[in-house]
Amino acid sequence: MTNSTPGTVVLTATERVHFGQPAAQALAAEAETIGAERVMLIASTSLADKTDEIAKIEQALGSRHATTFTGVQPHGPRTDVVAATEKAREVGADLIVSVGGGSATDCAKIVPICLSNDVHSTDDMEPLHVYVDDAGGMVLPSFKPQTVRTICVPTTLSGGEFNPLSGATDPATKAKQAYTDRMMAPVSVILDPALTRHTPDWLWFSTGVRALDHAIETLQSFQSNDYCDGLAESALRLLIEGLPRVKADPEDLEARMKCQIGVWQSMLPIIGGVPMGASHAIGHVLGGLCDVPHGYTSCVMSPFVLRWNASVNATRQARISAAFEAPDQPAADLVDAFITNLGMPRSLSAVDVGEGRLQKIAEYTMDDIWGRTNPRPISQPSDVMQILELAR
Repeated sequence: MTNSTPGTVVLTATERVHFGQPAAQALAAEAETIGAERVMLIASTSLADKTDEIAKIEQALGSRHATTFTGVQPHGPRTDVVAATEKAREVGADLIVSVGGGSATDCAKIVPICLSNDVHSTDDMEPLHVYVDDAGGMVLPSFKPQTVRTICVPTTLSGGEFNPLSGATDPATKAKQAYTDRMMAPVSVILDPALTRHTPDWLWFSTGVRALDHAIETLQSFQSNDYCDGLAESALRLLIEGLPRVKADPEDLEARMKCQIGVWQSMLPIIGGVPMGASHAIGHVLGGLCDVPHGYTSCVMSPFVLRWNASVNATRQARISAAFEAPDQPAADLVDAFITNLGMPRSLSAVDVGEGRLQKIAEYTMDDIWGRTNPRPISQPSDVMQILELAR
């Protein structure tokens, strides 16, 4: 008889997840349940300008709708977060709702913290973000708790809507920094597959690979457990089925729903306490420093990190191969082929990251919250350079 490994699974402050319902209808019901009277939407510019989806939500909210803020740039620059915070303060918002992709989601989750902590400038955000100490440990700052909650209506597959952690980019250093608190998790999440039909293909599939990478890094990790492994494997199988189906038929709402449920499952291990590895750590730096779209970072890095890690966690990676129904093939090869078949970029050069930037990427990765939680230990920038050289 073997001894089981003890562990702890952390739960968030999200109370409800609605799926398969029209977003406008579900959000209006949520606002009524919460008792919100001054709802601020943080919406994707393309949804607001090129579709009637945001107008339908505003109409469904009726007198509860206070304002709509658009224009959050990729990777959530602090300037945009501060601008959204000022707008929320101006209208007296008592509920913040994101409708759109990962940047809108991140912004909407950080704004309530900024409201409670009297943020009026980008410098005011500096004491609020997570940082890494010299020993590689995460340091969580203390701040006044938020009093306004968030609801997220995602249109991509990044998964940030389930996480009590968000990222914003310091415009001075171009470093993407983490902000976290249990109450930053939205009070509810609304998954409407019909709404995602407006999402550009490149964004849908690249963020789908990001979700795939959540599951892959969980199944790679020596710090995972049976509960998290089960969720990650189920997520992997849903995404492996759903993403190619959507590519074949963009109107396949069942496949889109499978992808959204897969994202949900892929996020629960991260929320539960399983740290991600080098793919996510390097990805954060590629986004903030090099302006690589969020999903593309995983498209480029995930197979190479799998390959680099295989010498220490081949047994863990076997479960990834099994999810692809090819147990005898290396996980790195299977993931590489899957991403390629979705038409996504597969190298740093393909996302315009040249050799001259690699050293700084390696150095910044050491300061990321997951820079030192990779299964194969990363202790110095030269370790990261080995992975980056594979990905060139």
